[in-house]
Amino acid sequence: MRHLVIDLSGGRAVLSGSIAGRKLLSALIASTRSVETPTPAFLDFDEVEVATASFLREAVIGFRDYARQSLPNVYPVVANLLPAVAEELDFFVRARGDALWSCELDGNDCVVSARLIGELDPAQRSTFEAVVKLGAVTAPELTVRFASQGIGPTAWNNRLSALATKGLLVERKQGKAKSFSPLLEIA
Repeated sequence: MRHLVIDLSGGRAVLSGSIAGRKLLSALIASTRSVETPTPAFLDFDEVEVATASFLREAVIGFRDYARQSLPNVYPVVANLLPAVAEELDFFVRARGDALWSCELDGNDCVVSARLIGELDPAQRSTFEAVVKLGAVTAPELTVRFASQGIGPTAWNNRLSALATKGLLVERKQGKAKSFSPLLEIA
């Protein structure tokens, strides 16, 4: 699923203000369908030269929060950010103590490189790194694997769920348990 931001924003390469951000949010919601399996929704910023923090807050963070609450299998990812837009978004999400997936896409919608932008608190960062290293994992598995840290399954589950709420990890139900895996592979 790929949304060309410049097309949804009327062809403008400079995107500013919360009103314009809310307009893009409405367009994103209208053009995103529910899916049965976990699917990245790429917000493709190709050709967007500037985007202000207020625009990004309403459009990108607004869509991420909407999707994670209302479309459980849709995982927003920002793509093809020019340096000025990447810098503004990174500064904004770091100030919030937040993080997002960012990537470059080729012409076939294949992820060329992926990384997190923003910042996670130390507990979330170490949990995220463990999941990236191990692949699909459950809270009880992390409890056993990292027994020396003295972290119980409930604490691991809370960390994993927080990362899934941010759209950084995919959450899958396995009977009564939940397994978590990275949405994308880090470049």
